[in-house]
Amino acid sequence: MGYDRRKGIDIMVRKTNVVVQQKVRGGEGTVEFHHILKEEELYGHGKLYAKVVIKPHSSIGMHQHVGNTEPYYVLKGTGIFVDNDGSRTEVHTGDVCVIEPGQSHSMENNTDEDFEMMALIYNEAAK
Repeated sequence: MGYDRRKGIDIMVRKTNVVVQQKVRGGEGTVEFHHILKEEELYGHGKLYAKVVIKPHSSIGMHQHVGNTEPYYVLKGTGIFVDNDGSRTEVHTGDVCVIEPGQSHSMENNTDEDFEMMALIYNEAAK
């Protein structure tokens, strides 16, 4: 939620904030992050809620999740999910990928079309 100083009211509807990055986590090419919630709007429960668009022939490099988990929901396209041991699984619209705390993964788009997914990174429960 934002605040419009001119009108003195909270804004409950807004556009997503799009951030374009190159070579994300050591990957290749271009990835767009359409941030739905800001980190502070997750109130300490997580760090990312976004639509992620991996552009054609681009990837998010291998990285480990420490203290958090990240489910992906594939919205559009075909991609390659690479897990901890290097296993490669082709994923499609409607598939869900779940990365648990301590696990590593990467995601590749080796097609000529955009690959779109919803991503939520939320914190592991305190023990």
